[in-house]
Amino acid sequence: MSPDQSKSHYAAASRVPLIQSPSLRVPRPVDLPPDIHPLPENINAYFVYPYTVEPHVLNIESNRRTTIAAHAARHEAYLRAREDEKNRRKREALRRIAPGFEPRSAPLVPVKTGAALGQEQQQQQHEGGGDPTAAAAGAAGQDLPQRDVMDDLVDRLAALEDSH
Repeated sequence: MSPDQSKSHYAAASRVPLIQSPSLRVPRPVDLPPDIHPLPENINAYFVYPYTVEPHVLNIESNRRTTIAAHAARHEAYLRAREDEKNRRKREALRRIAPGFEPRSAPLVPVKTGAALGQEQQQQQHEGGGDPTAAAAGAAGQDLPQRDVMDDLVDRLAALEDSH
């Protein structure tokens, strides 16, 4: 490649005519007045921070943050109250179906009262042969685990089978 060819890359562009816009023109040179104050050697004195603005900005910012925190706390309280109300309604609906139901507590256990309790004591006396010490031992045996319903059913079926 000759040096003439490397310079000729822009040769074609040199012959393209340029169109100038009539709205564009070269600006006139600026004429400075003779009494202009020249800049000093050190301009650090001109960069003074106005501390009079600082308290105003800080007060506005602290007020804004306090307002935002109050709004956030009120929003959290509203959401918490809404969730509590939803849970309360759910518990009320469950209590309408099963009175005394509490989801966080242990399962409900039936409590024998009145006539059912008297019948159980009579049954224990019949099984124990009417011995008052056996009834007392039966009462003390309540600390032992309760018999399952299936165990009672099996015992009664066995008793019926033996009686026939």
